[in-house]
Amino acid sequence: MKAVVWQAPGQIDLEEVPDARIEQPGDAVVRLTMSAICGTDLHMVRGTMPGMVPGTVLGHEGVGVVEAVGDNVRGFVPGDRVVIPSTICCGNCVYCRAGYTSQCDNANPNGPEAGTSFFGGPESTGPVNGLQASFARIPFAAANLIPLPDEVTDEQAIVLSDIYPTAWFGAECAEVSGGDTVAVFGCGPVGQLAIASAWRMGAGRVIAVDNVAARLESARSQHAEPVHFGNEDPVAVIRELTGGTGADRVIDAVGIDAHSGSGEQRTDEISEASGGAGTAWGHGSAPSQAAQWAVESVAKAGTIGIIGVYPPTMRTWPIGAAMNKNLTVKMGNCPHRAIIPQLVNLVASGVADPARLLTQIEPIDDVVGAYRTFDTREPGWVKVALAPVA
Repeated sequence: MKAVVWQAPGQIDLEEVPDARIEQPGDAVVRLTMSAICGTDLHMVRGTMPGMVPGTVLGHEGVGVVEAVGDNVRGFVPGDRVVIPSTICCGNCVYCRAGYTSQCDNANPNGPEAGTSFFGGPESTGPVNGLQASFARIPFAAANLIPLPDEVTDEQAIVLSDIYPTAWFGAECAEVSGGDTVAVFGCGPVGQLAIASAWRMGAGRVIAVDNVAARLESARSQHAEPVHFGNEDPVAVIRELTGGTGADRVIDAVGIDAHSGSGEQRTDEISEASGGAGTAWGHGSAPSQAAQWAVESVAKAGTIGIIGVYPPTMRTWPIGAAMNKNLTVKMGNCPHRAIIPQLVNLVASGVADPARLLTQIEPIDDVVGAYRTFDTREPGWVKVALAPVA
């Protein structure tokens, strides 16, 4: 079968790999009808998410049709249409039963202390081959397949696989409630959906911070108030807009991998593509600029929700400033399995339409070109879905 395979930082390709197959009685094999490129995939491609194993199939967002099930899979049969949560859980351990499915004790083959297991990630997460492929093996299928009603399209469902539940989780972590003023740092796909989630949870006002004009216009179209940090000091603007108090809630949808906008060539770019078109949030051993701004712009006794990806090697964060403001900080990997069903219902009922975030559906045969363009943040490339191999 065809799959997008990681070989080294900056080196990916569409290759022939062995067919996905049932390996355990609880497995299923799904024929992918749509996958997607996520900003998290770029962490692996750039090398900022360490520990990738050469030959790993990339991708953690998928929609498809069940092709085969193992002997222990009772709730699904071939032909069922499903969305696949990005993070993997067993459904049985104490964490899964409590809804912390991204902290499952059994899904990660490296052991219960190894952390979240997800499709297409580094060795520390399994590794488990990902979903940018013709077919995929889904472990613990009873827990990791979510049925789709006919009312939900593939285009809507692919957004439900990862970024919509992640955004929703960010608003939950930030404890958004009625009347709150919410600041969202980072207006990529997750940030856009975090804005939508904040409104859905009753926010009275949403302020959106980025320096990409198209993203800020997209935020404005949701009636968020855009702040271009390349032209103005976002902390000062947020304080001015809130009468000096600051935002009640902040969502950090940036993470570690935003890079300098200086136009320099990066050695880890895909196929040596010209880069440097990203946002100057800053990263490395020092706290990211987004993290610093989040603490500075939130009101005293406010709440910060962090859903931007920070790897285990990231060891610095402005904890002193946060402590002295009596802040509540919640963060983590999204428990997709626990959140997706309610979002499926929202979409099926017509209350939400996350497919509006899809700006491109590219043929997987041109996946390297799609990765390159997505990586350099070409105008209009917000969320990229991949059509299946013919």
